[in-house]
Amino acid sequence: MTKQKEFNLEKKLYEKVEKYFLLTEKALNKIELKENLTEKEKSTAEDFLSMANNYFSDAKHFSEKNDLLNALASLSYAHAWLDAGIRSGIFDGKEDDKLFTLK
Repeated sequence: MTKQKEFNLEKKLYEKVEKYFLLTEKALNKIELKENLTEKEKSTAEDFLSMANNYFSDAKHFSEKNDLLNALASLSYAHAWLDAGIRSGIFDGKEDDKLFTLK
């Protein structure tokens, strides 16, 4: 691979990481637990939210170390936990179909 292609790939990866940091941070700030959850559902929702926050934190760590591929993977996992919570009915995403995969 030429240096130019490597540079372009790294630039695209950097741009994706930046985009998904903003998107996932916005999603984390918007999402809420649904009202009237059972204790078990509330516990599950809190676990999902914890996983999303942990992966988001991991993404920051990887990004600081310039490990952009793992940062992007961590952001994907973080957002997947949020989408899973939306789809399972324990999170309220305020009907935002730009941030979340809605039913």
